[in-house]
Amino acid sequence: MNSGARNLLLLSSSRLHGYGYLEHARAQLEDLFKAKNVKTVLFVPYALRDHDKYTATVRAALQPWGYAVEGLHTKPDPGRALREAQAIFVGGGNTFVLLKQLYELQLVELIRQLVLEQGLTYVGSSAGTNVATRSIHTTNDMPVMQPPTFEALALVPFNINPHYLDADLSSQHKGETRDERIEEFVSYHARPVLGLREGTSLRVQGDRATLLGERNAKLFKSDGSTVEYEPQSDLSFLLKE
Repeated sequence: MNSGARNLLLLSSSRLHGYGYLEHARAQLEDLFKAKNVKTVLFVPYALRDHDKYTATVRAALQPWGYAVEGLHTKPDPGRALREAQAIFVGGGNTFVLLKQLYELQLVELIRQLVLEQGLTYVGSSAGTNVATRSIHTTNDMPVMQPPTFEALALVPFNINPHYLDADLSSQHKGETRDERIEEFVSYHARPVLGLREGTSLRVQGDRATLLGERNAKLFKSDGSTVEYEPQSDLSFLLKE
């Protein structure tokens, strides 16, 4: 596949303390959409139960900025709607529910083809970012439903942990930390995981990946070590399988 066509924005979350819905990412979204002259966004609401309400929330955020929003769930032929879309936004919620629905509707291969070969603009947030990666093993969600596989869209060849949270060293909680859970995944699968803290995102243009936002991201490398990267860091090396 021609990964050089990729045009992705992978957000840790749609909400950030002190901002309205998607407000913290407005400049990033507008840069993404303007680059491809996007006027209408096809929203994929399957990660939450109430698809109409979820789509209305996204429309209320994007419409004042000049973008129309349509819900994929309202389309009688989802495949055709995706082929005709200017951009898709896959929203957050439960990653297991989302991936199960994408497989049931037979949309996984189609989305992968449209994004990697035809350059369909893709925005993911939280669960939508999880499914954009190689697999959903590093989601934080409860497995309330069971998709046929954890393998996902593989728009990028590594994993991401959205909402990455540093351990609170002053806490008396003795359960596993986020780091320990991600390190366990790496020990079994030997592939990198990018921990995206709230307010950060990954911009992917072809074979170039850049960290955006106001905070660092933490990379759990396949050899078990970790590295912190500052905003605007070039993370293109992660795209090399």
